[in-house]
Amino acid sequence: MCLGEFLGISVYICTGGTNVGEDKRRLKEGVHIVVGTPGRVSDMMKKEFLKTDHLKLVVLDEADEMLGRGFEEQIKQLFTMMPGDIQVGLFSATMPDEILQITKNFMRNPATILVKNEDLTLDGIKQFYIPIDKEEWKFETLIELYNNLEIQQCIIYCNTK
Repeated sequence: MCLGEFLGISVYICTGGTNVGEDKRRLKEGVHIVVGTPGRVSDMMKKEFLKTDHLKLVVLDEADEMLGRGFEEQIKQLFTMMPGDIQVGLFSATMPDEILQITKNFMRNPATILVKNEDLTLDGIKQFYIPIDKEEWKFETLIELYNNLEIQQCIIYCNTK
């Protein structure tokens, strides 16, 4: 089971190298969250299977990698198909100046939090790995973890692109 199922949220992964027909079918049915690669998401938007009318938020993770590896044009194209008032979240462990300049093409009045390279350490970060025997125990385990720790901020990584 996915975490979204416990919250009544439908999530779909839309990446290259997968069945386009399945992407079309699932997007047409409607989903709350789409996780995908720039090329496939852009293609689904162009073909109007992924409607952007009610889109509120776009998140680009590993933005420096995507923008630095030639996805700049695809990402710019994505933003031309989105509402003008969309919120953009851009995350990256590193953000070189040239990549920051590129982001100015599609971000409006961003709140920027940059950490100097010399301040990037794992000393202030607690990491947890909890092996779970059964898929249905994940949500309960996560709730238990939150109940036993004082957590101000967190990122949860999953084993899916």
